[in-house]
Amino acid sequence: MSLYSESQRRGLLVMVVLLFILLAIYLLAERMQPVELLQEQTEAVALQNFDPNVDSYETLRAKGVPTEVAVGMVRWRSYGKVYRIREDLALVSGMTDSLYGVLAPYISIADSMAPRADRVVSQRDSKPRREEPREKVFPKEKFLIDTASAQYLTRWGLSPRQADVVVRYRDAGRGIHSEEQLRACYVISDEVAERMLPYVIFTSEREAVWADEKPTTECELPAEQSVEINTADSATLVAIDGIGARSASEIIKYRTLLGGYYSVEQIRELKVITESNFEKILPKIWCDSFVISKIDINFARSLELERHPYISARALRRIVKQRQLKGGWTRIEEMIYDDILSEEEAERLAPYLRFRPSATE
Repeated sequence: MSLYSESQRRGLLVMVVLLFILLAIYLLAERMQPVELLQEQTEAVALQNFDPNVDSYETLRAKGVPTEVAVGMVRWRSYGKVYRIREDLALVSGMTDSLYGVLAPYISIADSMAPRADRVVSQRDSKPRREEPREKVFPKEKFLIDTASAQYLTRWGLSPRQADVVVRYRDAGRGIHSEEQLRACYVISDEVAERMLPYVIFTSEREAVWADEKPTTECELPAEQSVEINTADSATLVAIDGIGARSASEIIKYRTLLGGYYSVEQIRELKVITESNFEKILPKIWCDSFVISKIDINFARSLELERHPYISARALRRIVKQRQLKGGWTRIEEMIYDDILSEEEAERLAPYLRFRPSATE
């Protein structure tokens, strides 16, 4: 005797078929969901070529890059990440294999960012190849010894430790002002000194090199009873004949913005100081240019740079953009070559800058 009737067996069969159909629909929906999501992410805005090393978040979004991926790109860049090949973007937060396949044709990476293959060694070579010794190439360019970073000094044949010693020696002595001082640093051999000296610019010679004039002294030696303007308070300044309460206030305010005066001539930049008053107070003031505050150009925040009177809006934009791309500079001459600063701007700003190797070097 059968447990189920004919009609019951037909009902069970129909139920099993329906269950298989429902399961197939569910699995198909699961597979199609990422595709639908991908279409929502990429079809909202037509995709355009984008540079992951340069474009801002807003630009990436305008070019069709999904929100989470655009945020991931910018976040990685803020940590010093540089995208060398397209596949680097496959690791960005929010990037899936499907989404990368859609975006890959639109990824544009500058040739300057591409990795370099210095030497390719065949896997079949069982013996290491002997490289011919390379002739050392040293810079052939003028540079300010008082602003050069340790990383730049290594290009002249100093080891990293020796370069650090030179920087500490320079900062402890408030600058290197002559050939004798340069040679006095024990880590600089006669060979290195002879190599560097034709290209070294000492601080006292800066104006002569850039302005093609005779060397001038930026701060006169203090005369008796003269006032040092980088440390004087308002009461001390007002006591000078020719400086009133308003002038004293402006001198201190401008001193704060600059980080200190490196030349008494900078007082002339204040509107409240007339030419006749300047001539009157000049014999009674002097400045200690070694107490000024310096800006770490490779690490300073945009707000700190923006506050300085000698950094224009144009220069600020280029500093932030180029620093993000190349990681920073080792000396102020590089900022002239990169069209960040004009020679005039560099001359005014040089005493206020410090060059340390950036985190990406």
